[in-house]
Amino acid sequence: MDGLSPITADIGCKPVQEMVKDGDEMPDEYVCKDFHYGTIDDDVPVIDIPVVDLKVLTSSSACGREELGKLRSALSSSGYFQAINSGIEESLVDEVRKVSRQFFDLSMEEKQKYGRAPDNTEGYGNDMVLSENVLPENQTLDWTDRLYLLVHPEDERKLKYWPENPKSFRVILEEYSNRLKLIAEELLWSTARSMNLPDDRFLRLYGDRPVMYARFSFYPPCPRPKLVHGLKPHADGSAITILLQDKEVGGLQILKDDKWYRVPIMPYALLVNIGDQVEIMSNGLLKSPVL
Repeated sequence: MDGLSPITADIGCKPVQEMVKDGDEMPDEYVCKDFHYGTIDDDVPVIDIPVVDLKVLTSSSACGREELGKLRSALSSSGYFQAINSGIEESLVDEVRKVSRQFFDLSMEEKQKYGRAPDNTEGYGNDMVLSENVLPENQTLDWTDRLYLLVHPEDERKLKYWPENPKSFRVILEEYSNRLKLIAEELLWSTARSMNLPDDRFLRLYGDRPVMYARFSFYPPCPRPKLVHGLKPHADGSAITILLQDKEVGGLQILKDDKWYRVPIMPYALLVNIGDQVEIMSNGLLKSPVL
């Protein structure tokens, strides 16, 4: 769920997937100007991430209360956890990964049918520069192509950006986003309960029409990987982020105690982290992590 309206500027660049395909030289806009933001070296340690069982979390039993304690501990100490037993079938998770890869495997001509407009964040392409103070030409772009879509409220969807190829994309995204919306709501309720607050303490602040986006990211191999970031270090400005990692390829890192750690892959778990909005709503008791 997201409520940000950042100041944006546009830099028109060829999709990185096409640069790799065509053997282009890497443009200067992608070269990192600062090298203290993590590393791709294999010796980066793997972090031990808390695991929360969502099926147990909603129980009124002693086990449920114990799981609430684990949720509170995770969010107050680090701001993230791996969610298991979400109720989303593994077959649906596999389909999400499948249609995502199928979309990025389409021809550039086909993908550009859903390309974002210069003044809009939604659609296919690279990210707009988000900054209030730094000129766009002085920004560093992420080495990634993405498809970014508003999924809720339903009547605000811009379906012209929703791919019709692969044919099952829209149906899969509809089902998956509806399931994630319910999970996000339950997590916000549970977070409030874990703090001995009214169940709707966080959720009601978003009104009857909370905003939710879906982002599909593709990180093609880079010819000079130590000079780029797939995604720059950041804290999410939203209320809550639910991330489905690649089933086999890692790369995500989390900052803890000023040190970067690799996030382990749990193929059918959902990596959950709270964002700045919930940290603010909790008066800093809950932490919005840097990833």
